[in-house]
Amino acid sequence: MLDGLLTLGLLENGLRIADFMCCEDVEMEAFSGTFKVQVMHDGNIYMQQKPQRVRNKAIFRDDNSSLSQGQDKRWYFYFSLDENQLELLPEKLVKQAGAIAQKVMRELIINNG
Repeated sequence: MLDGLLTLGLLENGLRIADFMCCEDVEMEAFSGTFKVQVMHDGNIYMQQKPQRVRNKAIFRDDNSSLSQGQDKRWYFYFSLDENQLELLPEKLVKQAGAIAQKVMRELIINNG
């Protein structure tokens, strides 16, 4: 429990802001996180930290692409390319998707041998 001053505000871009200034001498561990915040009509504020996102680890990688399996057991192929390379997109996409598909086929042959 801490005593302090809470300031709520609204930025020019429409996002809300909250600042808490403690009025006590307290030593605690500093932290940052992503929270669900609920501000009630009576002024009560409830905050609950959200769990960190579990990122998929790439199983196969190429220059601009990767293949991973998600927590939902679905396969994800990710491809990215700079906007100024639009004319190269079809060629690179086909080449890299084919290269990753060959790696998957090799892995299947090795494991099911």
